[in-house]
Amino acid sequence: MELDCVVAILIVFCCSFVTLVASEESIKMGKSITGNQKMISGGGSFALGFFTPRNSTFTYLGIWYNTIPEQTVIWIANRESRIPQNSTVVFTIGDDGNLVIFDVKDQLIWSSNVSSITSNSTVGALLDNGNLVLIHGESDILWQSFDHPTDTFMPDMKLGYNRKTGQRTLINSWTSNEDPRPGNFSFGINPEGRTRFYILKQNSIYFRFDDSTEYSGGNIGGIAWYISVVSGNDGVFVTYGYTKGLVTLRIVLHPNGYIQLLVWRQNANKWIVKLQAPESLCERYAECGPFGSCDVGSSGLCRCLTGFEPRFSTDWENGKWNDGCVRKVALSCDGGDIFLKHEEGMKFPDHSISLGHMSIKDCETRCIRNCSCSAYAYSNSTCLIWFGDLLDLSHNFSGGRVLNVRVRGSEPVTHGGSRNLAHRHKVFVASIVSAISIILVLISIFFFIFERKHLRRQGWKNGTKAFIRSVSGLYSVEKSDMKLLQYNLQKIREATNNFHGEHKLGEGGFGPVFKGFLTEFGDVAIKRLSKRSSQGLEEFMNELKLIAKLQHKNLVSLLGCCVEGEEKILIYEYMSNCSLDKFLFDPSLKVTLDWVTRLGIIEGIAQGMLYLHKYSRLKVIHRDLKASNILLDQEMIPKISDFGMARIFGTDQTQANTNRVVGTYGYMSPEYVVYGQFSEKSDVFSFGVLLLEILSGERNSDFLMTEISASLLGWAWNKWKEGKILELIDPSIRETCDNNKATRCIIVALLCVQEIPVDRPTMSDVSFMLSNETTPIPEPKEPAFRSSWQSQQLSDVSINEMTITLPAPR
Repeated sequence: MELDCVVAILIVFCCSFVTLVASEESIKMGKSITGNQKMISGGGSFALGFFTPRNSTFTYLGIWYNTIPEQTVIWIANRESRIPQNSTVVFTIGDDGNLVIFDVKDQLIWSSNVSSITSNSTVGALLDNGNLVLIHGESDILWQSFDHPTDTFMPDMKLGYNRKTGQRTLINSWTSNEDPRPGNFSFGINPEGRTRFYILKQNSIYFRFDDSTEYSGGNIGGIAWYISVVSGNDGVFVTYGYTKGLVTLRIVLHPNGYIQLLVWRQNANKWIVKLQAPESLCERYAECGPFGSCDVGSSGLCRCLTGFEPRFSTDWENGKWNDGCVRKVALSCDGGDIFLKHEEGMKFPDHSISLGHMSIKDCETRCIRNCSCSAYAYSNSTCLIWFGDLLDLSHNFSGGRVLNVRVRGSEPVTHGGSRNLAHRHKVFVASIVSAISIILVLISIFFFIFERKHLRRQGWKNGTKAFIRSVSGLYSVEKSDMKLLQYNLQKIREATNNFHGEHKLGEGGFGPVFKGFLTEFGDVAIKRLSKRSSQGLEEFMNELKLIAKLQHKNLVSLLGCCVEGEEKILIYEYMSNCSLDKFLFDPSLKVTLDWVTRLGIIEGIAQGMLYLHKYSRLKVIHRDLKASNILLDQEMIPKISDFGMARIFGTDQTQANTNRVVGTYGYMSPEYVVYGQFSEKSDVFSFGVLLLEILSGERNSDFLMTEISASLLGWAWNKWKEGKILELIDPSIRETCDNNKATRCIIVALLCVQEIPVDRPTMSDVSFMLSNETTPIPEPKEPAFRSSWQSQQLSDVSINEMTITLPAPR
């Protein structure tokens, strides 16, 4: 059926094309249109000419419906080059064969701007579907207005992304109803992953169609209309059509940001709105922030999901919901988490990952085994899961479905859905068990308080000394000349002016990092573990023990620690240039990272990772390699930091599994995100992403659907396939870099981010390929940016109490 529709469209297109070429309603060299003259399409449906919008003092060349009394413009040529009203201008074929607009002084106002025209025997033709084409010969279309739309999505027009040319086709709103210049809103589809329509406001998502939306079409007043999605090596495109009859259809993006499907009713002599989105405040993207849900059925008020509370209660009460909600209780990730079923007709959150067909029980198991999985849903026998923040949620949503959200098992189970007798029985039993548990907890608290007072009378010194001795002992192995310095809390307070805010360098999931001064070392970076952190002690111990055993010029150095009472503090060497991301992604600072400096940073990181994987006395998998975890000293020498998530492998161990997936999305390999599998190759993947960021100066997480690709990886892959690989290089160094070396670095990066782990090189291979320019490099395979198991949009997700990323010392 879909194929028949496509064939029908092609037949109509070809027929209209032949009709017009055979007519005199085309424009050739030597002919022109000016003043009130018009070009009429072969079937008489559309007209092209100069017009002035209502309440405007400027003139434009446009296309409008010829048979509809109310002038309805569907396309404008010179929307960014306004012509003062009453000016004499001409539309014609230029000497170079392009469609052009000239004024009386022969100054060029607009051109179709085709650079590959080999002769001047071109013809401009207006087809009967409203498409203006530039033709060479009998059928070679060099340019068409449908590839450069304004605010109207016409039947037979294609929106999407052309992988070969890199061209992205969106419609863009007018600035106002009187001003056709490009406005703040655009409408199109995401080029990767599942095809979905979006409305963007100044390049940020403003509205998205729900995952449940079926792109098949519908029936309007007995007139069938259909939508076709075509995806292949050339790109992904969406078009629509309808059975021609007494109606005319068009889709328009308005200046205020809503999209409308309009029908012209001949008997009513007016346009009638049949579909509109967004229709309410709730439909605006992420209106209620992370873990906040908007009530479509009421006045558009936001609420936090069960188990969550407003991040900023005062803002929430004042109707400022963008910051969303946070967990009341952190996830345990040790078997104590449960799923709350939301049955109020939920609009699925953005960034779902499809795991394919399986049972609902298997779907739940796959989510619960991965500590970073926030929710799952079961739809049409397909398992969908979400990682990190749940964004763009609504309840009482038309066509909404059931969403299962992960919370700590101690959270009260209050959510939508009927409660039958069996459920009430479970609640009764749970209440009895809870009452008994409370009594036991009270008894435990009594003994805890008693024991704590006893310990305080004796002081915390014994426990602290034992802890320090256990860590300091690590330095005795092959480091007998080194000693981990131990500081009391008072000394640290003095060094940081009592942890004053002016000394604060940054803050992460487990607490802040301060700049301090110690007589023994001068300036230092002091990482203070947050007392509120539910899982920080394990990471603190892990980082302390690991760094104590590792010494390399490209790894951050641990200078000392403080363990006193409930305080856990690490002391690092201070890096005057902070972290790599501060330079790389700041337009004013990135210019200081010249080609030689970037190359040195790349090679230094590679050497540091090679040491971790191969040459240290421990085999260490970092698991959180990213730009913010690369510190730069005064000479811009890179030092890898933040080992809280690192894991030690046995000599012969190649892979491990975990139910607690931690790290930063966008840098994490697909097998780690979905299956919890990590190895040297997952670190290699992260290195590949980081390498592309250093070379391009672009942050992977900044690549939204508004870019030519959905991710930095996708962009790099497309440039590689097109033979334009050097276009990936940051413009600030493009003229000064070594082209051969830069090309080699990009290919190595693409090898690192290949989808299948076994295809990726080891860090030993990476280091060798980077340092030996004559060594042949294999051709990379497609990276993981279009993988079915990875999110449709790679982003550096901030996850409430779930993404475990320790703050790097600055």
